[in-house]
Amino acid sequence: MHSFSEEIKRSMVAKMSVPGGRSATSLSREVGISQNTLSRWLRERITLESNGEGMKQRRPDDWTAEEKVEAILSYEKLSEEQRGVFLREKGLHEAHVVRWKAELIAAMKQRPFAGGKKNPQQKRIAALEKELRRKESALAEAAALLVLKKKADSIWGAAKDER
Repeated sequence: MHSFSEEIKRSMVAKMSVPGGRSATSLSREVGISQNTLSRWLRERITLESNGEGMKQRRPDDWTAEEKVEAILSYEKLSEEQRGVFLREKGLHEAHVVRWKAELIAAMKQRPFAGGKKNPQQKRIAALEKELRRKESALAEAAALLVLKKKADSIWGAAKDER
């Protein structure tokens, strides 16, 4: 049985785990290491990461809105001493939580236009749609007049002053 260095293992796992990475089968053909071995290395890495060892923390900007709200709520419930532990576990700084809280409050303060009034953008859309309907109607009328003129010309012939 071959013994491979940790550097080779990391290199092979990296080639398989990047987005759009190689499959264990194709990498096996290229480097001469069995597909089973490569797959085992990849599974071991995933197991280590799911247990928290060697796992990279996500950036705070990558958090979803739901995760941010949950973090804010959890943070606010804690005592001052517990907050530091919470922030370290989550890989956050107090500034992140403060900013997220301010963004949440600002978003909740935004109110839709009340009293049945339309916002300026809706008014403009309505005016443009009204103008479009008017122009479509005028175009349809002009087309109908042209058709009638052609029919009249074919029945009675062209007018003398047009010749």
